[in-house]
Amino acid sequence: MGNVERGSAAERVMDAEKAQDELRTALKAVGVTLPSLSLDGVSLAGDFPRPLVSLGRCTPELARRIAEALRKGAP
Repeated sequence: MGNVERGSAAERVMDAEKAQDELRTALKAVGVTLPSLSLDGVSLAGDFPRPLVSLGRCTPELARRIAEALRKGAP
C-alpha cells in the first residue's frame, strides 16, 4: 500500500472521529448522552477502511429523549 492510500485511509478515519465528536457535542447540547457512541471497529479493519459511527445501544427512555430532541429541532 502506498503513502497516498495510507493517507486517504487515515483521513477517512479522522473524518469519522470528527463526525463522532460533532454528534456527541450536539447530543450533549440537548441533554442526551449515548454511552456506546464510538467508531465501529469492524469498519476500520483492512487496507481500505470504510469507517462507520456506531450509535450503540440505549434504554427505551433514552430513545424517547432522543426522539423528543429531534422533534423539537425539526422544522
